[in-house]
Amino acid sequence: MDVAGEGWFYERIGDGRFRAGECTRGPWDAHAQHAGPPAALLGRAVEERPGARGDMRIARITYEILRPVPIGDLEVTTSVLRSGRGTEVVEAVLAPAAGSRGGGAPAMLARALRVRTDEESVPAVLQGPELPAPGEVEVTPFFPLPWDVGYHTAVETRFTHGAFLEPGPGSCWMRMKVPLIAGEPIRPLDRVLVAADSGNGISAVLDIRSYVFVNSDLTVHLHRYPVGEWACVESRTSVDPAGIGLADARLHDEKGPIGRGAQSLYVAPR
Repeated sequence: MDVAGEGWFYERIGDGRFRAGECTRGPWDAHAQHAGPPAALLGRAVEERPGARGDMRIARITYEILRPVPIGDLEVTTSVLRSGRGTEVVEAVLAPAAGSRGGGAPAMLARALRVRTDEESVPAVLQGPELPAPGEVEVTPFFPLPWDVGYHTAVETRFTHGAFLEPGPGSCWMRMKVPLIAGEPIRPLDRVLVAADSGNGISAVLDIRSYVFVNSDLTVHLHRYPVGEWACVESRTSVDPAGIGLADARLHDEKGPIGRGAQSLYVAPR
């Protein structure tokens, strides 16, 4: 299957129900998803929930990855935890569909802080380094994997420095080649959330063949929503000898900085 311009991460199969496709498959388990697509799916659910205010947007979203997200049928629910004049907090829960293995037990949680916007009410202040544009750097393939279709084929990657198997900080432009949901346009928030969970892989400081560095959370702060097709994750990882790490990333689009991402890491020998 050639996923360039074909395929999808999910298809809708009912109200709040989705079927994960092969493009969600992560690099470590043929039956589990990369966390980027479900993060974007939960972000979409927060934006699409009934009664969602059009004058608010997500300023911060935090994910708890409770267990691997299986490739199969999923259910997504949302609830409002707090609602105010200028901010609200919305929770979204993703679980395998009832009747499937692990059905009903949450696999991933998200809590989003949405902030009221007033366009051009304050001057813009943007700070951050300028990066080479995605068209100025070569396509960087993922490391070899035993399956032909997955996240690694559904997302185009172009490193401005570093590489997946090169230890140390890295900066990588990423572009979705397939829609988040079959038959629906890719939204700006989809692009950055699909990419943000890759920070620990972009900036791995230890050999992935000898060590695991698994994140069980992800927090994304956005002071500006992305525009265009590309999101860049400029990441640096720090590891303590006790086995706790942090992947800290600047997030960009082609116009400049848009926010930050952070992942807490469990690090151990394989």
